[in-house]
Amino acid sequence: MKAAFLGSVGSGKSTLLATISGKELSHTGGTVQVEEIIATVPDERLDWLFEHYKSKKKTIATIDCLDLPGLSFADDHSRAAARRLLNQIRTAELLVLVIRAFDNAGIKAAPLKEVSDLMTELLLTDLELVETRIEKLEQQLKKPTKDQAKQKAELEIQLKLRQTIESNQPLSTAIKTEEELGIIKSLGFLTLKPITVVFNTPEDNPAQVFDTSSVLDTSVPVISVCIELEYEISQLDQDSRADFMKDLGITEPMATKFIHSCYKAMGLITFLTVGENEARSWPIKAGTSAVEAAGKIHSDIARGFIRAETMSFSELKEASDEKALKAAGKVRLEGKNYIIQDGDIILFRFNV
Repeated sequence: MKAAFLGSVGSGKSTLLATISGKELSHTGGTVQVEEIIATVPDERLDWLFEHYKSKKKTIATIDCLDLPGLSFADDHSRAAARRLLNQIRTAELLVLVIRAFDNAGIKAAPLKEVSDLMTELLLTDLELVETRIEKLEQQLKKPTKDQAKQKAELEIQLKLRQTIESNQPLSTAIKTEEELGIIKSLGFLTLKPITVVFNTPEDNPAQVFDTSSVLDTSVPVISVCIELEYEISQLDQDSRADFMKDLGITEPMATKFIHSCYKAMGLITFLTVGENEARSWPIKAGTSAVEAAGKIHSDIARGFIRAETMSFSELKEASDEKALKAAGKVRLEGKNYIIQDGDIILFRFNV
């Protein structure tokens, strides 16, 4: 998964990334560039399996994070600079909007306005691409070619997209079929991408709730967290961290909460594989079949698929022993069309 982190100057994006990755981001002074860092996806289930099976290796899922410099839309110059940056993240699969929700240096927080402004700029950035594409297609259609039918189909979609943006709606509301998506997917429209929002809240009210229904679709995952406080916690040793979190009433580390938010936005779940050599977590789309999941590991496993020996992590942990689980009839042999469930532990049987 590749996620792009967007926000205004001082929103806390880089601190958020340092917190979830455990690494400091390096910034080159005076230049405007996108920073990139790999963050691991914490999963206590994988940790437990690694210890339980004494595997030699633990392979954790990762997120490729793109940290944009702070965006400003104060004037035409800064807006143009922001658009250039936004055009660099069209390959991202997820947009993370980091919003300052605390007063700073006498500047009052306006979190909902900030969300609205960011969404507007994403729309306008998409509009520039739509207009460019319409102009190109109209020119191409003046000369008959073997691709004319495809060009006409795309032009029809692009005209619909322009109308959608002019109605101040994200492009995700206009694309209704997989066929339409396939025609324009390679263009990387920003408002077609899933979004998650992180409100960076003040330390004295870290769980502050925001009603985003006026600026975002209700399906968009939203979390509230004091990023600076969570960063300080992340720098402590494990015992001190647990004590500090308990004192503050924090039941879940921000990294875990944030990853859950990203997975929800992307419609992802996790299945697990484990053995003597390796314990590993595999993120997949919800609704993925067993044979498709096998293909995530290796195409040969999907090609020679026989059965998926499947057990639930929660049931294994409760039984504490795989033999006991088998004796209880809770280790299942599933076929190609079985839909993988979050937390399934799978051993694929195959023959090539």
